Amino acid sequence: MDYKQFQLADDAQLGLYRAMLRPRMIEEKMLILLRQGRISKWFSGIGQEAIAVGVASALTQEEYILPMHRNLGVFTTRHIPLHRLFAQWQGKPGGFTNGRDRSFHFGTQAYKIIGMISHLGPQLGVADGIALAHKLRKEKRLTAVFTGEGATSEGDFHEALNVASVWDLPVLFCVENNGYGLSTPTKEQFSCAHIADKGIGYGMESHIIDGNNILEVYTKVDALCKDIRNNPRPVLLEFKTFRMRGHEEASGTKYVPQEMMDAWAAKDPLDNFESYLLSTGVLSKAEQETLRQEISTEIEENLKLAFEEEGVTFDESKELSEVYKKFDYKEVTPSIHKKNIRLVDAISDGLRGAMELHDNLVIMGQDVAEYGGVFKITDGFVEAFGKERVRNTPICESAIVSAAMGLSINGMKAVMEMQFADFASTGFNPIVNYLAKTHYRWGENADVVIRMPCGGGVAAGPFHSQTNEAWFTKTPGLKVAYPAFPSDAKGLLATAINDPNPVLFFEHKGLYRSIYEDVPTNNFTIPFGKANLLKTGNHITIVSYGAGVHWALEALSLHSSIEADLMDLRTLQPLDMESIYTSVRKTGKLIVLQEDSLFGGIASDIAANVMENCFESLDAPVKRVGSLETPIPFNAELERNYLAKSRFEKELLALIAY
Repeated sequence: MDYKQFQLADDAQLGLYRAMLRPRMIEEKMLILLRQGRISKWFSGIGQEAIAVGVASALTQEEYILPMHRNLGVFTTRHIPLHRLFAQWQGKPGGFTNGRDRSFHFGTQAYKIIGMISHLGPQLGVADGIALAHKLRKEKRLTAVFTGEGATSEGDFHEALNVASVWDLPVLFCVENNGYGLSTPTKEQFSCAHIADKGIGYGMESHIIDGNNILEVYTKVDALCKDIRNNPRPVLLEFKTFRMRGHEEASGTKYVPQEMMDAWAAKDPLDNFESYLLSTGVLSKAEQETLRQEISTEIEENLKLAFEEEGVTFDESKELSEVYKKFDYKEVTPSIHKKNIRLVDAISDGLRGAMELHDNLVIMGQDVAEYGGVFKITDGFVEAFGKERVRNTPICESAIVSAAMGLSINGMKAVMEMQFADFASTGFNPIVNYLAKTHYRWGENADVVIRMPCGGGVAAGPFHSQTNEAWFTKTPGLKVAYPAFPSDAKGLLATAINDPNPVLFFEHKGLYRSIYEDVPTNNFTIPFGKANLLKTGNHITIVSYGAGVHWALEALSLHSSIEADLMDLRTLQPLDMESIYTSVRKTGKLIVLQEDSLFGGIASDIAANVMENCFESLDAPVKRVGSLETPIPFNAELERNYLAKSRFEKELLALIAY
């Protein structure tokens, strides 16, 4: 291995050697503990230490780095206390996730490390968002993100590279090409000669680096980092290396030809560099032994601390209270000054007010800039706030959701517009597995609002008409708002953007330009989890949200003799069950109306809760009314009969007569 061509001071070479030796010795100890059953699982990075150490050493302590599960060298190079790492791997409170996640699935703002999730791809888009925040604040910093060659086949990889290239984001995309995705060799993963070649398609600078040569890794990455800080741009780096152990220890390496194992064993990054340092006199045998003894003592002392620590004690209230970041809601009362506007205008006004209030808020979405969005909600925003904060995106929902998460990690707020709520399916993974779970896992919030234009009645067919709130109300960690009136839309949107937690904000397209209301002109707020009682009566309780509220109002207008409590939920997570219970205990009857198809929707949970908590107050079975169990059709006649509105009046009268 050629080290001589890289000129580096002796003390710097010794520093890199120590930085590689430390994770290698920790791993060797972990493998012993694994065989003893004292830890549950291990993903080995033996043979790949030069990459993690070299990249982490080239970054400043203020620059974020997003490692994978084989990048122990990142964590040790950033000097995370070993007893905390050991506690993390044992699921102890002294780790970073309080036993809620394992291995390297955590982040820490103190060390500017953002760990992976098992789905791999989203962290690439998260790196984009972190880098975007640096760029917007004109900070000369970059972000490094790791992935393996296997994950370069995921759509998130391609989306993230494209976004970074289009936006000139200072991101180092570090791909560890270690030969196998679990047992699948690279020849069965991609056909191009080198992963670095994929950068060409995105107009991105790319390099191939010998991932087993620590001096090459550090020297080349360091030079790139210094240049990127002054000339922001993304760079794709392919590190050629090899995985010397199984994907995880239980899987073994029997699928690897022995001659390949032998060839790569001869290229061991630590052994070769150690021999080089000994041969040049930079390292002596005595210094080598002293260093190994120091690290061994450090490992044993920190293991003792971790093993002696008490385990996690289950506390139900603590578990439930830490799903969301605490939100200190501040009420801003509506002004007496009002103007009569449509729902679409109220949302636009609310967004504009939020952009004025929060100078760290960024709006992202397809066609949201000069075009103003397909519904013209952000029309004129570029002139008011500039293209840096009102950003057109490529068609890549997953990467943009992830980028929104990255903005939040780096101290900013994000509003993303899904052009249609239906398209959230292509961004589903980062919503339900990253945004929703991060605070519970390691205490980091997702200050992200995703606007979701939704709903039928406009003959838009199966892919532009769904009201898919139930996809998200099931997922702990997400909040869901679904206003039916312009005032509620404006006030709830302000609250959603103020809230540091992820919010799915549903906006019914059919109500955009058909519903008018006198709306306060100031930036007022409305609390989540408080339903609005629109009508009062003793005959029956009607619960709905979105367009269903207007269907219920229409039905009641045709039957003036029905005295009903009509409740508009406004938010579905949190859900105001207490107000529902109070009403049902008064009226004795409940009908729940939703536009979504019936099975598995919000009406089912409301009905179940009422049956469990108000059974003795009921004078009739709880009735649920929803749309047909089919995709939503395009033809107007088919759509009319699909929607729950066509059946609500009949079911309401039947329940009244029960």
